[in-house]
Amino acid sequence: MNYEIRKATLEDLDETADLFNQYRIFYRQQPDFEKGRLFLKDRFLNSESDIFLAVVAGKPVGFVQLYKLFHYIKLQKQWLLSDLFVHPDFRGKNLSIALINRSKQWCEETGACGLMLETEKTNDIGNSLYPRCGFQYDALHNYYYWWK
Repeated sequence: MNYEIRKATLEDLDETADLFNQYRIFYRQQPDFEKGRLFLKDRFLNSESDIFLAVVAGKPVGFVQLYKLFHYIKLQKQWLLSDLFVHPDFRGKNLSIALINRSKQWCEETGACGLMLETEKTNDIGNSLYPRCGFQYDALHNYYYWWK
């Protein structure tokens, strides 16, 4: 299968928002294309994330979204691999691996020390994919969050 991985732009907003909506549904969120579209539009307009698309026959079928963080031990920039999704019709074709590899390349291009991510313990696909892509599991840390 021929595909390309390319950086998304504001011109890709609607197609990216459709994939983002499907991604959120995968994580048991209510569909809300318009709210997701506005969320992504803000990320584009404020340069708050970088999104790469997997494109097959001119149509985006997957994406990865990266947010800039800073690593307190390495004292360098790193990227949070926040969102990774491939449309179900295109899974099993190594597009997730290609998106991860493009994210690693982005680290090189931007002088970042690496990538970090978290996923649900129930995400069997992700939990088998990430170690295959060279990610190390950090069993020492608990993750907490606070929401207002």
